[in-house]
Amino acid sequence: MEMAELSALLTPDGLRLLDSLGDIDSTSDVASAVTRLRRGGHSPELVSAAVGQARLRVKARSKFGAHAERMLFTRAGLEQATRLSLAAHHAGRFRAAGFDSVADLGCGIAGDALALAALGLRVEAVDADEVTAAIAAYNLAVFGDTVTVRCARAEDVDLTDVDAVWLDPARRTAGHGETVRTGPEDWSPSLDWVFDLTARMPGGVKLGPGLDRALLPDDVEAQWVSADGSTVELVLWSGALARPGVRRAALVTRGERAWELTAASDAQDAPVRELGEYVHEPEGSVIRARLIGDVARSLEAGMLDPRIAYLTADAASTSPFVSTFRVREALPASTSALSKALRARGIGTLEIKKRGVDVDPAALRTKLKLQGDDEATLLLTRLGDRRVAILADRVESAR
Repeated sequence: MEMAELSALLTPDGLRLLDSLGDIDSTSDVASAVTRLRRGGHSPELVSAAVGQARLRVKARSKFGAHAERMLFTRAGLEQATRLSLAAHHAGRFRAAGFDSVADLGCGIAGDALALAALGLRVEAVDADEVTAAIAAYNLAVFGDTVTVRCARAEDVDLTDVDAVWLDPARRTAGHGETVRTGPEDWSPSLDWVFDLTARMPGGVKLGPGLDRALLPDDVEAQWVSADGSTVELVLWSGALARPGVRRAALVTRGERAWELTAASDAQDAPVRELGEYVHEPEGSVIRARLIGDVARSLEAGMLDPRIAYLTADAASTSPFVSTFRVREALPASTSALSKALRARGIGTLEIKKRGVDVDPAALRTKLKLQGDDEATLLLTRLGDRRVAILADRVESAR
């Protein structure tokens, strides 16, 4: 979105037009709306802005729920924005630490600033992009004087009057639309600057979950987060925001519910054992935090292979930190033999999961020529140098 489009939208008539559009969820919806609005005499800038925002609001519901209908976005800002349920967890750290004010440096469209302000914290929200800062100001306007928003570089902000900082460095190329991921050396602000700042004052830093662990400072708490089955972020906490004795944490959320594992260091892996009656697949945050061994011991499980994050056990137990599968049998791993075995068992619906093998599940499903009314899960992995196929059924966790 360009400033001319945003200016056209941020008028009473522009906002009423946006609210009147309803859901725009497809390319055909966009084309139809643009044609109708242009025929109605609306300017190209307003039509582009309103239709674009209507479509982004639909996409934003997965992160912001009903709040999306009252917000504005850029496409790039929405991609990097924290989902509101996780932002609430972030904000809770600052409130629990007893802070009154936070500088959100690189606030984007204000996902985290919204949660901070909702808990009564005074927020100084800053973004280097003029359009993004203006959108953040719109999204935060409901909080009045408790929030200030300005367009500035994080490096230029005077932090004298704030208790702590929240940083979400821009990890994609500049722009409001199509952007690409960049390496830490090209982030804004730079990772070195961020780490220097959070070594001097309490802070939280949101990063991608795949960040090279060699880059992590020794004196921070590293918390990997899984939300609804996807590993979505790594948050580093410093100073009073880091919990005493905690250096590794795995937070698992499903909807509004949350569970967490914490440890002083990486967990020692559990011993390898033979395939048992159950297979457990740890959540991505558990794997990234290297707390698989702690989960294994809680489930009386062992590793299927020392290099692969599948656990196995005979005990009929599970936890929120794993997906659990009851083993039916081990099947031949070749595609032709596997196809024959699955059809003989009447399996027509198959969930395919893999670890440690180079397989395209979609392509394999086509080759298997499944037939029947039964359903199951197929776990493809390796035991040493041998590829194995494990036919199993999902076990519902008590979550």
